[in-house]
Amino acid sequence: MTVLVVDDSKIMRNIVKSHFDEIGYKCDFIEADNGMTALHLLGLNSIHLVMLDWNMPQLSGIDFLKKVRAMPQYETLPIIMVTSESARYSVVEALKYGATDYIIKPINSKNFREKIMKVDFSKIGKTK
Repeated sequence: MTVLVVDDSKIMRNIVKSHFDEIGYKCDFIEADNGMTALHLLGLNSIHLVMLDWNMPQLSGIDFLKKVRAMPQYETLPIIMVTSESARYSVVEALKYGATDYIIKPINSKNFREKIMKVDFSKIGKTK
């Protein structure tokens, strides 16, 4: 499984990756420090899951989400927001634009495990 970890903080990208190790998921990781780089990498790689921060330079996570969900080939790609944006309206907005789920920083190990375990990887690449 290949996970695209998108966060402008290298420390946070490492924390996200360590949580996958903690729950026993052996993944290949591709990293991006902003939404523009993530869009480019998404087009070049076979990605199974995106872990996406909200606040980043060049292209925010929510704008990345909107662009990706507008592309039919990515409509079933699991995208989990991992962000400090904890206001209810932010969560609602992300889900409205197609986020698969939402994890609020700081990351809680139990919550992380529950969110990842809910992802249905069998639908990846299939259209409706």
